[in-house]
Amino acid sequence: MSVQSTLSSVIGPDAPARVDGGGEYLSRNPANLDDVVAEVSLGGPEVLPAATEQAQRAQREWAQVPAPVRGRVIAGLGRLVEANKESLARLVTREIGKPYAEALGEVQEIIDTCDFFLGEGRRLYGQTVPSEMPDKQLFTFRVPVGVAVVITAGNFPVAVPSWYLVPALLCGNAVVWKPAEYAAGAARALAELAWRAGVPKGVLNLVYADGESTFKGLETALAAGTVNKVGFTGSSAVGAEVGALCGRYLQSPCLELGGKNPMIVAPDAELDLAVEGALFSGWGTAGQRCTSLGNLIVHRDVHDEFVSRLDSALRSATIGDPSGDVLYGPLLDQKFADNFENILGEIRDHHTVLGSESVGRITESAPRKGFHGDPSTGLYYHPVLLDGLRPDDHVFRNETFGPIVGVSTYETLDEAIELGNAPGYGLSAAIYTTDPATAFRFRQGIGAGMVSVNNSTSGAEAHLPFGGNGKSGNGSRQSGVWVLDQFTRWQSLNWDFSGKLQKAQMDVDTVEPELDFKLPPELGGAR
Repeated sequence: MSVQSTLSSVIGPDAPARVDGGGEYLSRNPANLDDVVAEVSLGGPEVLPAATEQAQRAQREWAQVPAPVRGRVIAGLGRLVEANKESLARLVTREIGKPYAEALGEVQEIIDTCDFFLGEGRRLYGQTVPSEMPDKQLFTFRVPVGVAVVITAGNFPVAVPSWYLVPALLCGNAVVWKPAEYAAGAARALAELAWRAGVPKGVLNLVYADGESTFKGLETALAAGTVNKVGFTGSSAVGAEVGALCGRYLQSPCLELGGKNPMIVAPDAELDLAVEGALFSGWGTAGQRCTSLGNLIVHRDVHDEFVSRLDSALRSATIGDPSGDVLYGPLLDQKFADNFENILGEIRDHHTVLGSESVGRITESAPRKGFHGDPSTGLYYHPVLLDGLRPDDHVFRNETFGPIVGVSTYETLDEAIELGNAPGYGLSAAIYTTDPATAFRFRQGIGAGMVSVNNSTSGAEAHLPFGGNGKSGNGSRQSGVWVLDQFTRWQSLNWDFSGKLQKAQMDVDTVEPELDFKLPPELGGAR
């Protein structure tokens, strides 16, 4: 028997118990569309500005909590997530259809993030800087930015939000979090754990709203001066609009956007390992990761053998009910299924379609061999391996966000790098080779923010910077110490204890060198 939640925004201790005005949304289990996970009351455009006002008031007090104490709150969140790991993973699987093993890994990522950042509460280091004048000392300090609005996608409904929430809260900021509607239940679960760990309501606020209301509300809040930082994870198209909006208010957002991630298979690659990496990168989570493999770029000498092995591996992979041991389950939501149908419409006569018995939705009339469960209950789609991809194909140049990967060929490494960079994204890239020189030359030439050698395009670690360039982001980075620059600002302190006004550059003692001095002959000078 399914358990249905009724959810509404939580925007601070002074806000009403139920916040609506934007209609209702039913968050459904994409593996069983009859299973309604949550009935969500969406807020209108006024809810996000109200939440940022609450956050602005709460943030002043939160910033006064010593950073090591805030670190202990983060430690408590990590322990609470660990104690609820299986329950939270089951909810992720139920709400977005991610295979349970992957969902467990996603929850572990929150724990890892908390483990890393709890110590940063004692390491929000500034510097003591020597002055150019006597009796004067210079200091630098990290200070919180203030109120951060965080807008996240639902393909990683708890791990990616933790990349924002944990460092932002640790640094003394208040957060207004707007998760994807189709992952509303998982978002509420993570927020509840954060509140139970000691994060005050008002310091962490949860807003449910659709995209249009969120954008209007964000514009209002930016104009009112109640937002100091915006973090956005989502499509490149929407990210560009968010970036333009923030720019009008002199804000620099943290944008983590889409990807068209290439994998190069060199002629000396270990092909079985490359097949394994391509299978996980391209079709894990049904290709619905920002780091999913988009374009396979395979050397002409090994193309036929590699594609044959990958086709065989893909045809034998188990797809279906995400509670079982499957490569992938359903698409996240009906809107993603609709988009994938449009992508499949871009298959052309010059493409060779491999990977499954059919193309499109898995049904009784278009079955998938070895399917686990009942495909009629959910949004299940055949995997597609598309050989013969050309650089001007829509599927080559655009993020597809579904279980489809294209294959192109190359002859020289420079050609492979050019093909890898051609779509204009720059999130993740991988190369399979046994030659270190090839690996390093690839790293030098590829525009991706994250590069893997003999590993998949997907995967992140809590202490490594995550983020992309080009259409994949604006250069901001998440995870590790690098994300602290997103949620703190540098403040300098100039302390003069000389008892007099010392004017920089004007009152500095100077020592003049004897510029006309020449070394004598006995010390090597000219005779």
